[in-house]
Amino acid sequence: MWDYLVIFAVSSLVTLVFTRYWASAMLRHGIVGVDVHKPGKPKIPEMCGAGIIAGVATSAIVATAIHQEFFREIASFLSVILLAALVGAYDDLRGLNPRLKPLLLAGCAIPLLVFRTYDPRPVVPVIGSAPVSLRLSLVYPVLVFFATTIPANAVNMMDVLNGSMSGTCSISLLSLCISSIILASDLGLLLSLCMLGALLAFFYYNRYPARVFAGDIGDLSIGAGIGATAVIGRLEVVTIVALMPQIMNAFYNLFSVGRIFAHEELKERPTRLLSDGRLAATDSRNAAVTLTRIILARGPLKEKEIVTVFLALSAFSAFLSVVTSMVLMR
Repeated sequence: MWDYLVIFAVSSLVTLVFTRYWASAMLRHGIVGVDVHKPGKPKIPEMCGAGIIAGVATSAIVATAIHQEFFREIASFLSVILLAALVGAYDDLRGLNPRLKPLLLAGCAIPLLVFRTYDPRPVVPVIGSAPVSLRLSLVYPVLVFFATTIPANAVNMMDVLNGSMSGTCSISLLSLCISSIILASDLGLLLSLCMLGALLAFFYYNRYPARVFAGDIGDLSIGAGIGATAVIGRLEVVTIVALMPQIMNAFYNLFSVGRIFAHEELKERPTRLLSDGRLAATDSRNAAVTLTRIILARGPLKEKEIVTVFLALSAFSAFLSVVTSMVLMR
């Protein structure tokens, strides 16, 4: 047990320290984002998700030193995260074609195939019967590409309010830790802790009112990392359940707009800032349907209140994912 605590502590401490200095560097170089949901539109250091990557990478190296038998699995996991971070960094600095980004994120799954750190027999629950192990030898390697691009984009689309991404993903990862214990997935627990420690430390800076923004470098790497953990740790079903708020928000966006898009392409925002600082849903039919807009359909709320609803939805999905893991254990 001590080894898991060390991995968690290293991830947290490295992110906590690194993010502080990285944020100062981003400010000095003018790499900032505008907090559009605040009066005065303050400028916040961008690309601070690099602190998350620093924490995850350091803890993964420590994990490899402690658990050398997992070298191949940890190497593939870290490779996925670093590739996604490169995609995110380029998107933050130069901008990517929104139709190219999902393909590049799918390509981040290649290390899982190269290292062969997947099992083509996912276990799925069956109502009224014992769990079934599906034999997908030919199909599963193709599905692995979706395991990185879907979570990465879903997590990215959830990062719209202070603490919304880091908070909801922390809850999702906590449920994966619990599910890993229930299902006796040592790899699932180890990899989840590498990310959970970093995300909780980052949430300290990113929660309302945010002092840092993760940027695509943080969003995409965490999303792809969660997908890689699902594959390596054989947690596919419980991960889908845990990420349901993020996935549903992404589908709301895509289906309402009708295509893959970059936020800069949308002429109408789904929310508007009121004079009292609260957020309200826009009346425009041209704006994307998002989880935030749906929550605001009943009336204006403060940003912090909306994030609280996000966290509650994630907590409910996390509970369902743990229940799912208990069903799979039978």
